[in-house]
Parts: sequence; structure tokens; C-alpha cells
Amino acid sequence: MTAFEQAFVVVVGHEGGFCSERADPGNWTGGAVGCGELHGTKFGISAAAYPAEDIVNLTLEAAAAIYRRDYWDRVSGDRLSLPLALLVFDAAVNNGVVRAAGWLQGAVGVTVDGRLGPETLAAVDAAVRARSSAAICAEFQAQRLMFMTGLPTWRIFGLGWARRLSLLPYQSVAMSAEA
Repeated sequence: MTAFEQAFVVVVGHEGGFCSERADPGNWTGGAVGCGELHGTKFGISAAAYPAEDIVNLTLEAAAAIYRRDYWDRVSGDRLSLPLALLVFDAAVNNGVVRAAGWLQGAVGVTVDGRLGPETLAAVDAAVRARSSAAICAEFQAQRLMFMTGLPTWRIFGLGWARRLSLLPYQSVAMSAEA
């Protein structure tokens, strides 16, 4: 399996199947509870991000194509080490590409602008050599955790998110061992 295919299996496993929880702003086409129509989320593809998508009938193959185009490729997944690629990819799907890129930039000490260009990728390489991939992964996860605990929906979904954030590093190590 390619790195993307491995990461997709992990992330879609966290995202799960169809959900139309009314309290989740992502399930609404307007991106806020009660705003627009309640179309739900499936495989992590939300009505808020994809209001024109037929969420209920979305196939796993169509979701994989969206994940690759809109998340994996935009965070340079093929360019990052497998453990870091999984963490950044998962954050991009769950929290947005710009935030994920910004957390990676913060983890390696470059200007945070939410875009992963050559300067950021060179800084990632240098930081991994100087500090280790594990240190960069831990800093990335810490920044993500701080953001997520501040979300107003943390009280509703926080335990599930905490489990996800806690499990991801172990999953990234397991993926690396299989590669």
C-alpha cells in the first residue's frame, strides 16, 4: 500500500460512516448548527465543507479521491515522513488544511502562514535532523490539542477527539514499521 492508502485507512477509520448529529456544525451546509440544511458527514466529508456533495450516497472511493486531492496533496503528504504525514493529514481532514499547515510550521519554527511551500518543507527536514521526527510529531500534536480543547464543541465531542489524538501517534509508528 502507498503512504496515502495507509494514512487514508487510518483517518477514515477515525471519521467513520454517516452521521447526522444535529449538534455538529460540520453536518450543516451552512457550517453552523441550524444554518442551512442538515446533510451530515460521511467518511469525514462534511456538509459544511462540501455542501453540494450527496453525503448520504458518498462512496468510499469518492471519499478517497477527495481526501487525496483536497487534503493529502495540499499538505505534501508524499513529501513528509510517514509518521508526520499521518498526523498532518489527519489534522487537515479534521481541522482544515490551513490550520494543519500552520501547526507544522509552528512545530518547526518558521513563519506561520498556513501554506506548505519549499521553505517550510526544508525547515521540516532540518528540524527532523536536528531534533527528531518524534519531537516534531509531539509538538504538532500539542499545538493541535491546545486548539481543539478550546473549541466550544469540545464538551460534546472532546472525549472522542482526545482518544483520536492519543491513538494517532501509535498508529503512525505502526504504519512506519509496516512500510
